[in-house]
Amino acid sequence: MPLHPVSAYLDLTRTQAAGMFEGVEEVWEAIPRIAPWLAANLRPENAGTVRSGAEGLVFIGPEVRIGRGTLIHPGAVILGPAWIGENCVIAPGCYIRENVILGDEVVAGNSCEFKNCVVFDRAEVPHWNYVGDSILGYKSHLGAGVILSNWRHDHGSIPVLDPVAGRIETGLAKFGAIIGDHADLGAHAVLNPGSLIGRGSVVYPGVVWRGSLPAGRIVKLRQSVEIVEKR
Repeated sequence: MPLHPVSAYLDLTRTQAAGMFEGVEEVWEAIPRIAPWLAANLRPENAGTVRSGAEGLVFIGPEVRIGRGTLIHPGAVILGPAWIGENCVIAPGCYIRENVILGDEVVAGNSCEFKNCVVFDRAEVPHWNYVGDSILGYKSHLGAGVILSNWRHDHGSIPVLDPVAGRIETGLAKFGAIIGDHADLGAHAVLNPGSLIGRGSVVYPGVVWRGSLPAGRIVKLRQSVEIVEKR
């Protein structure tokens, strides 16, 4: 039995890429399947809207699918391959790189960067975020400046640290995080590579997190502050 099955984190009715997860045991095993799924399923089209007057300020690559009702603001760059759902907002300065799948009603915010990731329907990634080699569940939310680190400085494979099973080797050289449905990360939280955040859990602003957080938990941060007289 897998320790971290897909069903413990993600509602597969809330993504167009549900087939990508067939046969996956541990949830992170889906990450290497993103590029092959896009290669098999992507049919380029643009049914969205580039904001009036912004045509020369937006770049959309040849391998990009954009759904109806999606609004693309000035300064956005969508390299592709990328699948972008319906009624999304692609904000100014958003940088969507290779192998990105965004669901319906996703907020891809200003100055955010996406690479090799799946973002489920109605997730919000609104301000100055990095999402690489990661999966974000339905209605998950990243506060301003949240970073999902995806690479070890020693170039080694990235493990998952489980509170019960200990260190689980994933064999992945690039692996950011799995963020469960409805999970919420506070502003400027940083997740170390291989982090798992359970469904509905909350991470306070400014937390540096590593490891596996079960569903329905809160990670609180209590900092010590000293106030002295100015001299």
